Amino acid sequence: MNDDYRSIPPHTAVFANRVKLIGTEAAFGFGSRILAVEKTDGERVIRCNLGQPDFPLPEHIAEAVIRSIRAGQTTYCDPQGLPELREALARKIAADRGLDEIDPERVVVYPGARPSIGFAQQSYCERGDEVIYPTPGYPLYESYIPYVGAQPVPIRLREDHGFSLTTEELEPLISDHTRLIYLNFPSNPTGGVASLEQLRPLSELILEKTPPNVRVYSDEAYESIVFDGEKHVSIASIPGMEARTIIASAVSKTYSWTGGRVGWAVYPTVEEAKVHRNLNINYVASIPPYNQVGARVALESPESEVAIKTMNDAFQRRRDQVVAGLNAIEGVHCQLPKGAFYVFPNIGGVVESLGVVEAYDALPGHVRRETSPATLFQLFLLHHYHVATMDRRSFGALESEGQHFLRLSVATGAKDLAEAVTRIEAAARDAKGFRQFVASGIQLTL
Repeated sequence: MNDDYRSIPPHTAVFANRVKLIGTEAAFGFGSRILAVEKTDGERVIRCNLGQPDFPLPEHIAEAVIRSIRAGQTTYCDPQGLPELREALARKIAADRGLDEIDPERVVVYPGARPSIGFAQQSYCERGDEVIYPTPGYPLYESYIPYVGAQPVPIRLREDHGFSLTTEELEPLISDHTRLIYLNFPSNPTGGVASLEQLRPLSELILEKTPPNVRVYSDEAYESIVFDGEKHVSIASIPGMEARTIIASAVSKTYSWTGGRVGWAVYPTVEEAKVHRNLNINYVASIPPYNQVGARVALESPESEVAIKTMNDAFQRRRDQVVAGLNAIEGVHCQLPKGAFYVFPNIGGVVESLGVVEAYDALPGHVRRETSPATLFQLFLLHHYHVATMDRRSFGALESEGQHFLRLSVATGAKDLAEAVTRIEAAARDAKGFRQFVASGIQLTL
């Protein structure tokens, strides 16, 4: 063994420096803050912060899991995923997206959709490579990038474009260093849905401006949650794009099964799938087979379609209710999202009228770097009005400056949502209460 390493000065920190580089998802960390408020104030907080459907796991899926446990399917299994689940996924993904037959060997099953987000950066990006991703967007796109030594290239989605993505916005960001492009439709947090007409020019641009080794990561976790007759379209459906695209989804949202932790990705080649299978071996060994059996039943049972429609119909009614209520509040305007189960109101008028921007500007620099005016209003809502929401900054800190939005999940009961909107309206008029909140010494960062 080479002993040159002995000349390297030992570091005295407990953790390696790279631990400081990885971000997080604030919606989960916020849970402890909510519990603390409930304990202190003795009043329940209305939770509009998490993407957790309030519907139970459909009975036919639950029964399949129970039967498989009783049958002894509780052991290690194929790290790539049960062959019968991968076959079911290959059939359904191809059929839903109008693709030719998909080889099940291109499919990898994960404990939820999250691992494939970070694994993509680990496996495709060298240090200094660039990752293009939407902001506001799912926070884990951004949080992994410094950890793997890549460079973040955020695409700022604009409200006046309906939070969609155009070729004019994407083209200047593509460079010789681009390795990954993240797309997310239907979108978290904005609820944007992309049509074939929107995706076709994006595909043409990617095919023209990037080499064949650049990958598009298409996050389609909300694929079944669309409203107003909209249809989910995958960029992989466009000619030439299947060979460039990683199609990722999961059971969490479609089947109201966030605790099932079954997700998947379809890779352009078998070789790429085998690399990610090996990452699964190193990180998780294999996914519980009984949950994989449940996922296969979810994909194939005709009962699933009924359950999905029931849930979507409720989400659409709640969306309409909440958007109408928010738009009736002075200083708030909110677009009508076409998918997912979130609304993303612009609260710019509220933060101006309550003096939130001035309060933010008066904070010490190190605090300002970790918060925003929308964060201050989010915390005011929690501590004084017992409503939990998420701020714009939680969905990508880069390029979030000057954007004053909240995300509310409508995967919450209709009565709670009505009361939440009433409380938000009261908070939007409570300048005195906000001043008292800022002066109280409460932590003003998430």
